[in-house]
Amino acid sequence: MPPILPDFYNSVKLKYVKLGYQYLVNHILTLTLIPIIAGILIELLRLGPQEIVNLWNSLHFDLVQILCSSFFIIFIATVYSMSKPRSIYLVDYACYKPPVTCRVPFAKFMEHTRLILSNNPKSVEFQMRILERSGLGEETCLPPASHYIPPTSTMEASRGEAEIVIFSAMDSLFKKTGLKPKDIDILIVNCSLFSPTPSLSARVINKYKLRSKIKSFNLSGMGCSAGLISIDLARDLLQVHPNSNAVVVSTEIITSNYYEGNERAMLLPNCLFRMGGAAILLSNRRSERWRAKYRLVHVVRTHKGIDNKAYRCVFEEEDKEGKVGVSLSKDLMAIAGQALKSNITTIGPLVLPASEQLLFLLTLVGRKIFNPKWKPYIPDFMQAFEHFCIHAGGRAVIDELQKNLQLSAEHVEASRMTLHRFGNTSSSSLWYEISYLEAKGRMKSGDRVWQIAFGSGFKCNSAVWKCNRTIKTPTDGPWADCIDRYPVHIPELVKL
Repeated sequence: MPPILPDFYNSVKLKYVKLGYQYLVNHILTLTLIPIIAGILIELLRLGPQEIVNLWNSLHFDLVQILCSSFFIIFIATVYSMSKPRSIYLVDYACYKPPVTCRVPFAKFMEHTRLILSNNPKSVEFQMRILERSGLGEETCLPPASHYIPPTSTMEASRGEAEIVIFSAMDSLFKKTGLKPKDIDILIVNCSLFSPTPSLSARVINKYKLRSKIKSFNLSGMGCSAGLISIDLARDLLQVHPNSNAVVVSTEIITSNYYEGNERAMLLPNCLFRMGGAAILLSNRRSERWRAKYRLVHVVRTHKGIDNKAYRCVFEEEDKEGKVGVSLSKDLMAIAGQALKSNITTIGPLVLPASEQLLFLLTLVGRKIFNPKWKPYIPDFMQAFEHFCIHAGGRAVIDELQKNLQLSAEHVEASRMTLHRFGNTSSSSLWYEISYLEAKGRMKSGDRVWQIAFGSGFKCNSAVWKCNRTIKTPTDGPWADCIDRYPVHIPELVKL
């Protein structure tokens, strides 16, 4: 009769073998130095005080040697200090929380869809099936213009949404940090689909009367990963502009991009994308070190645009009837997996402990030399990070990354709950996820956070942050009135 319970004895032994291996490899230098230092101490004790004094006296130093040695040490220390990259701190951030009047429950969304697409019941049925399996909840929000029948997709309405989202996030950031508009040296705004003239960054400068010598940038067309591209750009600028503050605004304006046609690949964004935005304050000022929440450790960007399928898998175009929409290819998840693999290959050596890198290398060599059919070793990224923020692009995206990275349900909890409560807010979703972790009181000093985002082109970008201090549970923010209800169970299918 087979045993009912698993063999806990052997599994526990294997666990301790793995822990012992990790400790041995990760601390090999320390373990090597300990016996050397111990040997030196024993030898000094054996010599005795008088012999040590005699040995010291036998060494002859003159003033010139001492001065030259001191100068050389100071010179090396100065060169090292000047060549070392400036530390970039995330002082604080603010996420936009839409009002309850913008909420779109399933019943309202489907009722509007039936009225808008009354001549095409198959498209209505398709959107209902997508919504049932989307992982979204009943409290996600659409901009005011999208509540009309048909939606008011005008330039004026789009500007109105941009101003509501961006100005609300900026005002909240000013309030939380005490930052004044005149203290902003660098401004970066990213919005993929809505790119008016003058730009959104110019509108922010106009609204808050920022300085005339401010360095401003407006990024468009770069998809849901544009937020991390903005962080990377801000980092590069802060490296060459000392004692500066940079504000990054990440959002997606969806008013003008509601698709009213019948192409199924273009109807998907209607079901997934919702309104949202975030404003982030970065600084290289040493005075900000003590109150900053996080320190930026790495940013790794991967672009697969050389491949035609990858380039076209998220593509804005006209359908047969001349209606503009964003088409999502059926190959999207496979392409995202390839991009993630390339990104992991780059970021792995930067963050993984030596034990994981050695196992990965040995497996790779074994597959090349001995047996190509060996199962590839997937590094344990839980050894490198305490928290994971995966872009809440949809349930399939989160499922695929959880499977590929072998993450637990708790590791993807922030992503799933953000998708449920706010929907896919594009580039700003990563900040709603960090806000969720903070609201749950999980962010401790020294914790490492891995943000992963995908975008059109096709891109996979990731950023690594280290928590600068233990963060108290905030009393405000997008999760303030609902965090006690989360996490919630999200069924595979919500029957509508």
